[in-house]
Amino acid sequence: MSKSAIVLGAGIVGVSVALHLQQRGVRVALVDRRAPGEETSHGNAGLIEASSVVPYGFPRDWRTLLRLVRNDSTVLRYDLRSMPAYAHWLATFWRESSPARLAGAARDMLPLIERSVAEHEAFVARTDLRALVRPIGWLEAYRSAEAFERERAAAQHVAADHHLRIETFDAAGLRAAEPSLAAGYAGAIHWIDPASVADPGALVKGYAALFEREGGAIVKGDARTLRAQGGGWSVQTDDGPLDAQLAVVAMGPWSDTVTAPLGYRVPLMAKRGYHMHYASAARAPLTRPVVDIEGGYVVAPMRRGLRLTTGVELATRERPPNYAQLDDAERNARPVFGLGQRLDDTPWMGMRPCTPDMRPLLGPAPRHTGLWFAFGHNHHGLTLGPVSGRLLAEQIMGETPFTDPAPYSPARFG
Repeated sequence: MSKSAIVLGAGIVGVSVALHLQQRGVRVALVDRRAPGEETSHGNAGLIEASSVVPYGFPRDWRTLLRLVRNDSTVLRYDLRSMPAYAHWLATFWRESSPARLAGAARDMLPLIERSVAEHEAFVARTDLRALVRPIGWLEAYRSAEAFERERAAAQHVAADHHLRIETFDAAGLRAAEPSLAAGYAGAIHWIDPASVADPGALVKGYAALFEREGGAIVKGDARTLRAQGGGWSVQTDDGPLDAQLAVVAMGPWSDTVTAPLGYRVPLMAKRGYHMHYASAARAPLTRPVVDIEGGYVVAPMRRGLRLTTGVELATRERPPNYAQLDDAERNARPVFGLGQRLDDTPWMGMRPCTPDMRPLLGPAPRHTGLWFAFGHNHHGLTLGPVSGRLLAEQIMGETPFTDPAPYSPARFG
């Protein structure tokens, strides 16, 4: 084996990087404080979003902003004490969300989005995880007839431009397609190409098990101890120091705890989110994930039950959970989806690692040899984990990347 590497972070991105490096003959150790797939990768809506060709930008409509600033929306909540920490990040996010810049971000992200399902499929083909990844797409549902008609026309243009498949349902058609739903939606757009994952945490654990079966090591350790040493890198683990030629930081929203002590000021902030599982009291099982656009939440059928995931909460890592957003989303969703009893003792809370320009960092650290970054995937970590692992591994090994990695270069932040 020509190289050795430490990958810090055992979420979907870190596990994917480890697998792709391992395929290329690198001796890899995957280091995390917890078992694989137990943080952000566990708690999402389980969507591999091959149709999400436009990133989630800062709202520009003043009516929407006025609704959000009241801080009572299921779409967005914010913790007032955290706002000073977010001020500069939000100002940059606002600038990057102008129509021209957002279109640029969409162009840059498209090569990753387009290959997202195929790269997952390449991993799944080497495992027994086929039942977890369902080629059923997802439903984008609208309560307002006016919004539905407007967005249906826009979706048809997006689908035509990007060779995506869609079908649309009016209210009656939606209830025929999903008999579990009660009245409440004016219509929905079915994005057919994305996949849905029945248990995101189990999928990541399955990929990690593949990594171990093929000779990889998963080690518990403290990523914050990473240090340059002897022309390579070293980190402290429960089994003692671990040394390698290369180190990859793939710790999602905690990546800055490693990069900041090394002198990097990456504008990485967290968008928090919550989920809860419910038994179903509906007349039929829900077959596809449903994104309630006005409600700002997702209800997805999972192995454990119906998973309700919330919109965005802006709050720093140390702030305590605030379940008001989840409670409001539950009240809105319960009559339409037939949500029964809660199945989890406590709501899950996680953090989406977000950059203000809506692009991840996938490339070499600007000032340290052998150090690589793979984080900042915003709302699309599960979607982009395997394709990101491929692109990073191609760069590390000096291969011709399948797409230009320049838009994701960590050097753009200095």
